[in-house]
Amino acid sequence: MGSTANIQELEKQSVNLTKWFGGWKLIAFSIIFIIALIIAAGSYYQANHFNSEIKINSIDVGGMTTEQALNKLKTTTLTNVVYIGDQHILDGKDSKMRFTAKDLPSFNKLLKSQWTFFPSSKAKNYSLIPVSKDQFRNLTLKKQVEEKLLAMNQNLKVPQDAVVRLEQGKIVVSKSISGEQYDVGSLLKDYDKHKYISEIHLSPIFIQPIKEDSEFVKNEQKKLEEFLAQTVDYKVQDKIFSLTARDLIKNASITRDLKITLNDDGDIKNKLTEINHSQSTLNKDFTFKTHSGSMISVKGKGYGWAINVDKEVPRIKQALENGEKSVSASNIYGNGWKGEGYGYDAITNNGIGNTYAEVSIAEQRIWIYKNGKLVVTTNVVTGTHSTHHDTSPGVWYILYKQTPAVLTGRENGKITYQVDVNYWAPFTNDGQGFHDASWRGNWGSKAYLSAGSHGCVNTPPSIMKTVYSNLSTYEPVVIY
Repeated sequence: MGSTANIQELEKQSVNLTKWFGGWKLIAFSIIFIIALIIAAGSYYQANHFNSEIKINSIDVGGMTTEQALNKLKTTTLTNVVYIGDQHILDGKDSKMRFTAKDLPSFNKLLKSQWTFFPSSKAKNYSLIPVSKDQFRNLTLKKQVEEKLLAMNQNLKVPQDAVVRLEQGKIVVSKSISGEQYDVGSLLKDYDKHKYISEIHLSPIFIQPIKEDSEFVKNEQKKLEEFLAQTVDYKVQDKIFSLTARDLIKNASITRDLKITLNDDGDIKNKLTEINHSQSTLNKDFTFKTHSGSMISVKGKGYGWAINVDKEVPRIKQALENGEKSVSASNIYGNGWKGEGYGYDAITNNGIGNTYAEVSIAEQRIWIYKNGKLVVTTNVVTGTHSTHHDTSPGVWYILYKQTPAVLTGRENGKITYQVDVNYWAPFTNDGQGFHDASWRGNWGSKAYLSAGSHGCVNTPPSIMKTVYSNLSTYEPVVIY
């Protein structure tokens, strides 16, 4: 009996326990289901709402959907106040943020980037720029900022760069001096990068002077050193004179693009004057070897040349500035009708060359040479000595040639004669020259003393054509 009763009691308790556990399973399942619903609802909310401490362009959008955040930013007013550091420099006109429906994808993308499984209170401030450009902010306000900065700079201390220059033949570098002016270009670049918020805070950026230890200055020093070592070969006739910058230039400046400018003529003029004195023939005595081989000295008159130093100086300066290696003399002058000089190309026979006419007053004879060879010689009659109409001694040149010609004599402004000649080759500006003289009967060697010409070299008609043919325009005529 006892054992049967115990078994029944145990069976009863087992049934009750089974019922109890079955009830708790239902309750547990219900709780889990409710929690799952809560989590699902929270996850959905998290996926569609910004976390509580999220800002966009410094505007609080915590707990908002992307549409709500977009609408809030669309209605936000930008005060467009501009600061540099702590200094308030500009109050711009109020404007609205230029967000539109086109910007919603950017908000959605931002929402995903800040998403957390569980709500987060971590503060974040995101920056967004509207798809549609804000023309006022990008153009009008930016231009106002630029104009304000430029106006402010006018009253601020200008920085001074270190400057390299040549002073009295030595390279010197001045020290740089800091200034207070703003670097407008850099500040405008900072402006372009600024976040799209009401107040624009720009970090102060100042124009920095070029320092004396900078690469700029080192390059300038190197360039000036190279310049001082530079040599220009100055060619005068067949001679070359080396002109070294270090010897001639005392003061020069250099630009940032390494262009050198000479600040004065230095010793260039003195050097060219020295060269001109040694090489030119104008108004000098020519050493001349006569037909007989004797050496005489003859004063240069019409014939001769010199360098126009004042016109050559700028050419040498420019050659040195531009790094040219050689320059040939080009500004040549003399006693020609228009100031031209003759004989520059004659580098033989002491500057007379090998093609010339020789006239001996004492011997009353001429000799004409072509390329060093005698081509014709003849007796002549020169100017009358007794009446002071002597043919003028000196080194002249053939001005021009004319055939036929009418010769006109003048004294005291009056015409004294006019004669026809077949050949005329003048060599002085006052009318002396070679010509035939068909009217002359006295061709003796002493005729010139009292019965000579008015200064011309009368040449026998029988040979004048040959003489004329062998006279060369601009070639020298040596009379002694």
